[in-house]
Amino acid sequence: MDFSHSAKAADYLRRVGDFIRTEIEPVEAEYHRVLFETTRDRDAAWVVPPVLAELKAKARAQGLWNLFLPDEEFGGAGLSNVEYAPLAELMGRSSFAPVVFNCNAPDTGNAEVLVKYGSAEQQERWLGPLLRGEIRSAFCMTEPDVASSDATNMVATAVVDGDEIVLNGRKWWSTGVGHPDCSFVIFMGLTDPEAHRYQRHSMVLVPMDAEGVKVERMLSVFGHRDEPFGHGEVSFTDVRLPLSAVIAGPGRGFEIAQGRLGPGRIHHCMRSIGLAERALELACERASSRVAFGKPLANLGGNRERIARARIAINQARLLVLHTAWLLDTQGLAGARSEVSQIKVAVPNMALEVIDMAIQLHGAAGLSADFPLADAYAGARSLRLADGPDEVHLNLVARFELAKYLSENNR
Repeated sequence: MDFSHSAKAADYLRRVGDFIRTEIEPVEAEYHRVLFETTRDRDAAWVVPPVLAELKAKARAQGLWNLFLPDEEFGGAGLSNVEYAPLAELMGRSSFAPVVFNCNAPDTGNAEVLVKYGSAEQQERWLGPLLRGEIRSAFCMTEPDVASSDATNMVATAVVDGDEIVLNGRKWWSTGVGHPDCSFVIFMGLTDPEAHRYQRHSMVLVPMDAEGVKVERMLSVFGHRDEPFGHGEVSFTDVRLPLSAVIAGPGRGFEIAQGRLGPGRIHHCMRSIGLAERALELACERASSRVAFGKPLANLGGNRERIARARIAINQARLLVLHTAWLLDTQGLAGARSEVSQIKVAVPNMALEVIDMAIQLHGAAGLSADFPLADAYAGARSLRLADGPDEVHLNLVARFELAKYLSENNR
């Protein structure tokens, strides 16, 4: 593969990098201050700092919008996975930069689903406003009462009843349902328990204001609630919707889920690399400026070696992700299944190690809100569970490796 950027990607890299440095980084402290002030009351409704709308308007005016979407017909930038990956890394340096460019999860994955599988009606009602940044969305798949690492365990139901689909069940860790602009969710439920195990489930577009939908509570990660997006537990009680709300028709939920996850994991991993880069920068600044026992921290206790190993680990992870992105572009998900699982394990673990090292160099300050490291650690740690835990992906990688040696019955 060619490691040079295309002219188009290089132009976007320059423009996105400039925007982050000149527009986003200078207001990060103010953004988080407003969030803190408005969410101190844990029962108060969440609000979005006004500066975010201003930044989104500037980004859109400069053509830095929906960069994740390869489909130019829908207003995307027309970038391949390899071209978009370094942009995702840049955005990962800031907790809200992806939102500024309308490239934040789970909206990106939901938009990709609607582009690929949505009907004209679904695209007009939900995709258009989502791509214009007028609304937000969530994805409801994980359930509290079953081991969701095996998605076939799902007990929430999406049952066809005449010309309607009826939803019942409880979902949690539905990222984005706390946002004031969250207008719909994609719900995955069991439709036909007698069908093939990968044809039993359906995905349904559910308005947040539909009768029977209730956000039961917001969940925290190590005490962080990820305002103004959040991760919620949502109940669905006899939610009745027209069959036209089903994406691509009943029974196609697993097919859609697989198509959704490949590019999304590239995005997650590259943002995590950007997060690790920023943590390493903070670690180096601290190690160079802080003095203990008469020496800079960089010259104490093996810190130089820790910094060197962090640099090596980040570079290794980036190359693995870019190779996976290249495989997705050239061979599709079928040719990159093992690699997609490899990056899903390798990158969050790498980011955790780098962030932990940076926290250690900052001492107690690294645990506080004075630096972004505690939030970064919580986010990176959650990725070892989101979109499948490490163990599931390791098993898949091993299965591909052992397939070269074992008979089909022993894989």
